[in-house]
Amino acid sequence: MSSPSKRREMDVMKLMMSDYIVDTPNDRLNEFSVEFHGPKESVYEGGVWKVRVELPDAYPYKSPSIGFVNKIFHPNVDELSGSVCLDVINQSWSPMFDLLNTFEVFLPQLLLYPNPSDPLNGDAASLMMKDKKEYEEKVKEYCERYAKNNGKSAVEEDESAEEDISDGNYSSSDDEIPGRADL
Repeated sequence: MSSPSKRREMDVMKLMMSDYIVDTPNDRLNEFSVEFHGPKESVYEGGVWKVRVELPDAYPYKSPSIGFVNKIFHPNVDELSGSVCLDVINQSWSPMFDLLNTFEVFLPQLLLYPNPSDPLNGDAASLMMKDKKEYEEKVKEYCERYAKNNGKSAVEEDESAEEDISDGNYSSSDDEIPGRADL
């Protein structure tokens, strides 16, 4: 590779040419989102998450920043920020890895093999250690509530929600607007 920017372009293009839906707002290749599906035969199966990716200028020599946009219940994912605690991304990243590794190997492994002894979400870790069945029910509840979108992609769902608000096409259960005088 001649430069980190060429490698960044190549890795993002590889991701786009795979089975992932990648949204690059303003065609920026250093900040984008990827639609990520929960691994088959896991409690996350059927869930679809929008994962934000930020690539530092020194990528691939420095690791990408990865975070879930929609909520996920997992011991190693911060519920509020979506930040991911994953050694291979945070500490042992190597230029030999690429973005496809992140979405095809690292994130599925994170969901399949949570580590409750090194949590970002203490509630999820505690529940997992105390009552695995209840933990799995809570994961499924979060998947149903935050990661299922009736056939729309996570990226499309997010974009249509933004359009509805900006276009004023959101519904209200109130018949009258408070403070508006009847004419």
